[in-house]
Amino acid sequence: MADYELPSVFYLGREYDLKAAKAKPDYLLYESKDLVTHAVCVGMTGSGKTGLCLALLEEAAIDGIPAIIIDPKGDLGNLMLTFPQLRPSDFQPWIDPGEAKRKQQTPEEYSAKVAETWKKGLADWDQQPERIQVFRDAVDIKIYTPGSNAGIPLTVLRSFAAPPQAIIENNDAMRERVSSAVSGLLSLIGVDADPLKSREHILISNLVDRSWREGNDLDLNQLIREIQKPPFRQLGAFDIESFFPEKDRFGLSMALNNLLASPGFANWMQGESLDIQKLLYSDKGKPQFAIMSIAHLGDAERMFFVTILLNEMIAWMRSQSGTTSLRAILYMDEVFGYFPPVANPPTKQPMLTLLKQARAFGLGCVLATQNPVDLDYKGLANAGTWFLGRLQTERDKARVLDGLEGASTAAGAAFDRKSLEKTLSGLGNRVFLMNNVHDDKPVVFQSRWALSFLRGPINSEQIRTLMQEKKSGAPTASTSAVTTAANRPSLPPGITEVFLPRRASKPAGSIVKYEPCLLARGKVHYVSSANGIDHSEAIALLANVSEELDSDLWDKAETLVDSEVELDALPEEGATFGILPSELTKAKQYTTFVKDVRDSLYRSKRLSLFKDANSKTVSQPGETESEFRVRLSHESREARDEALDKLKKKYAPKFAALQERRRLAEQRVQVQKEQKKAKTMDTMIQFGTTVLGAIFGRKKMSATNMSKVGTSARSAGKILSQQSKVDDAEENVAAVDERIEALNADFKVESDKLDEMTLPDKLNVVEYNVQPKKTDIDVDNVVLAWSPTILSGKESK
Repeated sequence: MADYELPSVFYLGREYDLKAAKAKPDYLLYESKDLVTHAVCVGMTGSGKTGLCLALLEEAAIDGIPAIIIDPKGDLGNLMLTFPQLRPSDFQPWIDPGEAKRKQQTPEEYSAKVAETWKKGLADWDQQPERIQVFRDAVDIKIYTPGSNAGIPLTVLRSFAAPPQAIIENNDAMRERVSSAVSGLLSLIGVDADPLKSREHILISNLVDRSWREGNDLDLNQLIREIQKPPFRQLGAFDIESFFPEKDRFGLSMALNNLLASPGFANWMQGESLDIQKLLYSDKGKPQFAIMSIAHLGDAERMFFVTILLNEMIAWMRSQSGTTSLRAILYMDEVFGYFPPVANPPTKQPMLTLLKQARAFGLGCVLATQNPVDLDYKGLANAGTWFLGRLQTERDKARVLDGLEGASTAAGAAFDRKSLEKTLSGLGNRVFLMNNVHDDKPVVFQSRWALSFLRGPINSEQIRTLMQEKKSGAPTASTSAVTTAANRPSLPPGITEVFLPRRASKPAGSIVKYEPCLLARGKVHYVSSANGIDHSEAIALLANVSEELDSDLWDKAETLVDSEVELDALPEEGATFGILPSELTKAKQYTTFVKDVRDSLYRSKRLSLFKDANSKTVSQPGETESEFRVRLSHESREARDEALDKLKKKYAPKFAALQERRRLAEQRVQVQKEQKKAKTMDTMIQFGTTVLGAIFGRKKMSATNMSKVGTSARSAGKILSQQSKVDDAEENVAAVDERIEALNADFKVESDKLDEMTLPDKLNVVEYNVQPKKTDIDVDNVVLAWSPTILSGKESK
């Protein structure tokens, strides 16, 4: 394992020496939890901004962090272009044939060159090809194309579904959600509506707010009807006709109807639900990258979709528990136009809400742009990390420095504008200045080589190719048999009958026929004190009956999804009825049914949960396996981060002590070297003076002179002794270095063990069922229920 493969750490590159214009040997490692306070990446075209951001996302994936990725230009689909074997044939479908032609190479030759470039680039940055496979295995990547079926389509019907109760009860959150949803919708039909002045915005906001507070979802059909005939007579101090006359309301409803009737808008109504939890995690809890490719959309459609997506992110965020560890990432590649300093597009308020509040829930927002001038830097003062690349103009530098100064001031960090301005002027390709409020000072670094092949924007046809195997098939409709009809039977006193509502439409010439069923209602209480389970479920069973009642009638009964089934008191006019078994005309039989239902529920009902066999942790009722795995994984990540902090504190004094010993040892080496040097010089002078005095002074080599020569010789012996002391001191430094290296190895072994704590696929999750006690099963009643079916004219004869 490479030295940078540490838990909760992102390998982004190497520190860079601007004066020498080369990378240093030190890795630039970024703490993942620092991203909880958000990040901004700014750099002109060609600065390497996209490569850095993809590297950051790759590191997040390897660390098990999911992401929602908004891709306005089509560059982020490159995350799917990963080739662990680095074969030329892997690259060939994705190279630019025009580029090969300009280089006077065949596609095969150019692909081989690109493959070799990628192999060398990874090696230069201490990355083996196996790391590409690690990245691919760590995360599932899907490209979604709202309004198109090139990738996986997304339906926006959910956008006007009632938000969670927690948002409805929070007036500020509710106001923000309503306002941005309505602004997004109006932008789609070309209405630039001010929430405080526009009567279109005010009317629709009141309709949406009323529906949501009543717990009802709202679709465009219903909204169009309510615009024409509002369910209230007054808005503010004016009656509805004075505030917004019927004729003008009809024009607004026609504009929305034109949108709804447009063939192009049909694509917005199809596809997977815009469910953030399901976009972030698979059914098994595996992290996912959901790339929202919106390059094919017009400006109004992009604004509409991004607004809806940000609102869904806020709703999801507020449903999570608080944490200091990084839970997920929201990344937007080109935020220009969505977060301006003066204008107020519908995306701005939800984006600001995320920047202010998401950190408390472990959601890190990363915003990137090559247009630094048109950004709201007051809002970006909430960002704790700034990655600054090469900028085009002095104006760009000034605006970025203004924003960085605001962020530093907000965080209480020191800010040296002159020094940073000088540093920004010296940045080159793939060289960035990182200002992280969690670090002592800014750092200049060069971004590492990306694991993904950076081929540039991916078009719709290429997205279609990449996503071909991941698209799910359309569900098929089911059919049911139809029986003959009969008149409504008369019932004796003591038997209650109800009528299930008809869900299907009734074609012209058809009739409704009711078939007899039995409807049982009750409640099952599940208790497991050892696992903290205390849960009740309302139960509604619908049993189909034939002429003779089967002994296993209730075992085969259908459990209705909505236990609070709405019932009709009377049948539809003109309906016919199936044959009623004679047993169902006896009131006492229904008392027996109550006992039978209780016995059946005791035999069959289990509260199906999940349990981690290792930790013995049990899921909560209603928690899916994916959510359970995600929760355990995040809890283990929190525990890992806490354990890592403790580990660092444990080793910090040892490292500090050894560093101090090394400093003193180095100091001793220098002292011994200086003493040796001085001794050598003294001896040479003494010996030279004696000999030269004898020669040039024409003195004889007297006994005195010979004595001096002998003294010089003895001094030479002391030089050798001094050299020995130097050697001893240097050996002492080497010994300390060995201890530091051993301590580093011990730290790495312990930290590597911590890294294994967070992978959801390593959890030993098994099914765990809680059986109710018979005394905890209550059956309210059993009634005769008539279930409607549709008969064509021919079948009714």
